[in-house]
Amino acid sequence: MVQQTDRPAAAAPARRRLAELRRWRPRSTFARHALVIVVALVAVVLVLELTSPFRNSQFATMSYYAIAAAGLTVLTGLNGQISLGHGALMAVGAYTTGLLLGSEGEGALPLALIMLIAAAVTALVGAVVGAAAARLHGPYLAGATLALAVAVPGLAIYFDHTFGGEQGLRISSPEVPGWFDATIYFLFAHETPSAKYLAYLGWGTLLLVLLLLANLMAGRVGRVWRAVRDDEVAAELAGIRLGQVRVLAFVVSAACAGLAGAVLGVVVRLAAPSGFTIVLSLGLLTAVVVGGLGSLVGALLGSALLVFLPPAVTNLGIGAGLDGTQAAQLAPFVYGVVLVLVMLLAPSGAVGVLKKVWARRRRTG
Repeated sequence: MVQQTDRPAAAAPARRRLAELRRWRPRSTFARHALVIVVALVAVVLVLELTSPFRNSQFATMSYYAIAAAGLTVLTGLNGQISLGHGALMAVGAYTTGLLLGSEGEGALPLALIMLIAAAVTALVGAVVGAAAARLHGPYLAGATLALAVAVPGLAIYFDHTFGGEQGLRISSPEVPGWFDATIYFLFAHETPSAKYLAYLGWGTLLLVLLLLANLMAGRVGRVWRAVRDDEVAAELAGIRLGQVRVLAFVVSAACAGLAGAVLGVVVRLAAPSGFTIVLSLGLLTAVVVGGLGSLVGALLGSALLVFLPPAVTNLGIGAGLDGTQAAQLAPFVYGVVLVLVMLLAPSGAVGVLKKVWARRRRTG
């Protein structure tokens, strides 16, 4: 009995400190999200400056995975639509970037404008696909988007004079802007290599996407998406037009995928059919499920697992005596095991587990 009466008293100072911190929190939703993004930007700068070039390239890869996964978590986690075609939508963004930027950087448009055009073109494709799939549900929608994932790389091969066929389009790497190089030199007294600048470019784009999506999800549009996901009949009786809501979710998600494809194109310097197979779409969906459906933080965690787990497992396999081929084949197996365990033991994903742990700690003081 003594321990039970002492627990609330011991937890009181922590609760008071938490209440004091909440007083300093901005009242505006946009301001709160912007503050989090600023803190995250500082963390990103420190991490990129303190890690090796190899890690910088991994973080650049994680950035475009996370952009696409964030858009997919809006579509699947918030609106309840299953898509297996986001790899194809990323291909649209990457090929658009390749056509506009060129292999020698002779494009007359700035890179930021090219990336916006790539997102807009992919959003237009998403509107067409979303309108066609607005009446489909569950496995039927998954099958339709699966057909998209198979067809788009085939179109790139068929129109080989425009899209380069199997070899794909070469995309020039953007030069480091003078103002950016000068800023990094002023802060850290060293120049910025191209690989590190691409990581900055990817993560800057990712943070901007997260800020926009977080505010969209917290507003009226996000509430409408959740209403349609939770109960379509009740949402329709409330006056919500299900078809328009589904198409809007698909358009937003497709725009994110196109932007991710644009980042992928400039990071990898290539847009080829082999890079946008069904495996990419399945990997994005797996990242969203493992991280936690409907959570932007979950999209980040799932993308990190998608990027950092395979090399770690491969290194462990080589250390255990396997050759390189066997160790590389071990990585997809371990990733599949992790997915199955998450679906069985933690259906809400990594974010759901963290929320439960945090809630339990708050209850126990």
